[in-house]
Amino acid sequence: MKKRIISLTLSLIFMISIVQSYACTGIRLIAKDGSVIYARTMEWGALDLNSRVAIIPHNYSFTGLTPDGLNGKRFSTKYGIIGLDMLNKDFIADGMNERGLTVGVFYHPGYAKYPDYDRKNAANTISAQDVPNYILSQFATIEEVKKGMQEIVVVGVVEKAIGIVADAHWMVTDTNGNSIVIENTDGALKIHNAPLGVITNAPNYDWHMTNLSNYVNLSMYSVQPKNLSGINFSPTGAGSGMIGLPGDNTPPSRFVRATAWTQTAREIENGQEALYESFRILDNFNLPLGPDGAEGADQGQNQDLMRSSTIWTTAWNLKDLTLSFHTQHNRRVRSINMKAIDFSKIGKEIVHITLDEKKEQDVLDITPKLD
Repeated sequence: MKKRIISLTLSLIFMISIVQSYACTGIRLIAKDGSVIYARTMEWGALDLNSRVAIIPHNYSFTGLTPDGLNGKRFSTKYGIIGLDMLNKDFIADGMNERGLTVGVFYHPGYAKYPDYDRKNAANTISAQDVPNYILSQFATIEEVKKGMQEIVVVGVVEKAIGIVADAHWMVTDTNGNSIVIENTDGALKIHNAPLGVITNAPNYDWHMTNLSNYVNLSMYSVQPKNLSGINFSPTGAGSGMIGLPGDNTPPSRFVRATAWTQTAREIENGQEALYESFRILDNFNLPLGPDGAEGADQGQNQDLMRSSTIWTTAWNLKDLTLSFHTQHNRRVRSINMKAIDFSKIGKEIVHITLDEKKEQDVLDITPKLD
């Protein structure tokens, strides 16, 4: 009996760590030449997601997951897809199709409420886990996504790998730089226009937008000196325009910071410079393991395999159709050129690529030979 209690306790601790582990941040940048970069961090403080790059060919068949199993909507890929999966499953966490449409899934605990599952409508139902696969395989523009999401039902399904329903919301961006956030609130589909191109986690997206009103004083310019009773007071250094910027790692604070940094970013000439800028901005959101570096980090499992709660960071160039990424183990940026892939000739199965061949930093030794 004592062993069963210990086992149950450990299981509950593990489940709690999963529930509290996501702390992702997503941004979008638009360069002067029209290039669009969608970028994000992926945090999971409890254990490694073991993500892989997944290359999905044309006409690959998916079946939507429901509470009854794999009996949901059947759909095939109209467009080739490159994405990062998780937990060794073919659920895309972050991805882009060959029409330059991107989707990122972000944890939405306590606020995602899906409609009740109707077994009679199973053939038109998918799970939250299926949403990125469905959007990327079927649509090319934001308008198509808006229309298409109205025609299906997304339900909550327990993800066996973690033992809980996948509470999620999604940011979608197209080649015109248009972004939306898709949520399920009180059992109803909500699609929010996201002109700032920023997303984090809970609460709901419209709450985050309202909360920005509390930070209208933030500026990219220094505060001007003031004279009080004959005494001059000046800022003690650069950065005074951002006094009051919240520095903690909660989703509301990260949303404000992501907005502040993206809206005051340097002028960006092209996609390559936007790529640099996206990684620079997201460096502000790298989170340590803990004990409070990210949600769930203090309950971590297998932390001997982890170096950071930020497992990977991606940046997608929607114009050039490239994926760039680095990981917790190796900060060297690696890239994949989607234009170089013929999705009709790569076979019938998903191609997987390991993110890190070696889980160590790739260091270039530049010590000169002086003898």
